[in-house]
Amino acid sequence: MTTKILHNRQGFLFEMIRNGRLYAMFMPVAVYFLIFAYLPMTGIVVAFKDFNYQGGIWGSPWNGWDNFRYFIESGKLVQVTINTLLYNTLFLVAYLFFSILVAILISEMGSRLAKKTFQTMLFLPYFISWVTVSALVYNLFNYEYGLMNTLVKGWGMEAVDIYADPNLWPVILPFFYVWKWVGFGSVLFLASIAGQDKECHEAASIDGANIFYRIRRITLPQLKPTIIILLLLGVGRIMRGEFDMFYQLVGTNGNLIDATDIIDTLVFRSLVSTQDFGMSSAAGLYQSILCFVIILAVNGIVRRQDKSQALF
Repeated sequence: MTTKILHNRQGFLFEMIRNGRLYAMFMPVAVYFLIFAYLPMTGIVVAFKDFNYQGGIWGSPWNGWDNFRYFIESGKLVQVTINTLLYNTLFLVAYLFFSILVAILISEMGSRLAKKTFQTMLFLPYFISWVTVSALVYNLFNYEYGLMNTLVKGWGMEAVDIYADPNLWPVILPFFYVWKWVGFGSVLFLASIAGQDKECHEAASIDGANIFYRIRRITLPQLKPTIIILLLLGVGRIMRGEFDMFYQLVGTNGNLIDATDIIDTLVFRSLVSTQDFGMSSAAGLYQSILCFVIILAVNGIVRRQDKSQALF
């Protein structure tokens, strides 16, 4: 047993020496995540405490499961969980679909100038903050003087109060999410397409295969590893709502609260209105556990199908 442990230690030390430069390059990343990701996890104890400023995190009295009980009895647990899961699932599916579509369309363009132009135009929204997007959306959908209602009134039709109709926002929110992120996603798939063997496409063209057949039989199958990795990474945060987007585009609009409220916005409102750090921390811990369970389940499914495609 001692020999085995010594052998493992020697193997690890040998690996450190052999790839010393790589480990040295990784050290800043490791220190960053240790300080800003792992050490703050000790604050999870707040979810089980009656937090007060005088006692702080470690001096506040324990209250067991009371914070979770308050979160459950608030009546919002099921609603915000379903909203968060459905919205993020829709975001992920739409993001992957349109990113792949845009990447394929750009890659098939013959003009290099056209490729660069469209790629730049699609990537630009990625750098625009949600605060700016919210101003754009408000001026587009405002009931009195918004661009859309101005055009509708000009055509002799009745204006639509979009900020009072919760049924429209499950379409509006995914649209602007895709608009903002599709440029970034398409870059990832374009890089994958650029690395594909061009001889396969040339051979298929010589054999008479049209562009749609080549995309279906050659391009898409070779994009499978990239799709699975992005899917797993997206599923890993599927219970983490896009707080910036929801808060900036919807805010505290009471007409839309039931249709657009997610865990992140609920936690934020609870923290601001009641200063209940314990309940907010309990909601965040509940959210993290759900993310962990979901990523384990999805990774397990992928691992059963193809071990080489799984994250772990």
